[in-house]
Amino acid sequence: MTLHIRYRDNGEVRSGTVESPEELEAYDLVIPIEPPEVWCAGVTYERSRDARIEESTVKDVYALVYEADRPELFLKDAACRRTVGPGEPIGVRADSAWNVPEPEIGVVLGAAGEPAGLTIGNDVSSRSIEGENPLYLPQAKLFAGACAIGPAVLEPAGWDAAFEIRMRVLDADGREVFAGQTSTSRMRRSFAELASWLVRDNPVPPGSVLLTGTGVVPPDDFTLEPGHTVEIEVPGIGILRNPVGTATDLF
Repeated sequence: MTLHIRYRDNGEVRSGTVESPEELEAYDLVIPIEPPEVWCAGVTYERSRDARIEESTVKDVYALVYEADRPELFLKDAACRRTVGPGEPIGVRADSAWNVPEPEIGVVLGAAGEPAGLTIGNDVSSRSIEGENPLYLPQAKLFAGACAIGPAVLEPAGWDAAFEIRMRVLDADGREVFAGQTSTSRMRRSFAELASWLVRDNPVPPGSVLLTGTGVVPPDDFTLEPGHTVEIEVPGIGILRNPVGTATDLF
């Protein structure tokens, strides 16, 4: 196992490798890669399909895309303007009353668009805005601090292994207000399939990250708030930990 990291050392950002997530605690980590673009795949888990159907006033589109050959893909960020690394604050929209973290595996793409590495991603989203109308998806997904990746990039020995994804949200006093987990074995599509659809007639720069969808959905009475902290753990990659603020304050 090789984990690629970037970290601060006497004010300078350096790159290196470690052999296990336990070694990450010794470093002042920064975002492990600055992707020229971040893309997302949606409705790749049955749980996500069900949640989107429940929240939406337009029911059929989510069921249809879950079963279709063509996946839902959308641009989340470019030039790392909305993406942060470990320990940096993620944002929630001030004009949304229902905001959620979405823990996902992120695929780092190689020169030909093939999967080259894996990281952890948080596709922070407004469920109330997306649920009102699917055409509002860009506003539900794109805002300051709407994405986090890290803490490292795993160079896997193979691409067939399943990964456990665990998330918990803590309040300002450190109390757990939500916890959930899933496995990539529950994904309807493979990493390679999603990557191949993304680069069809689409010039995606190498080093870009494709977030592959979430299977952990908090209950409808939960909303992410400033003062919360989100922890996403994937054994073999580590823990991506981010405090929550308002998107307005992150400009």
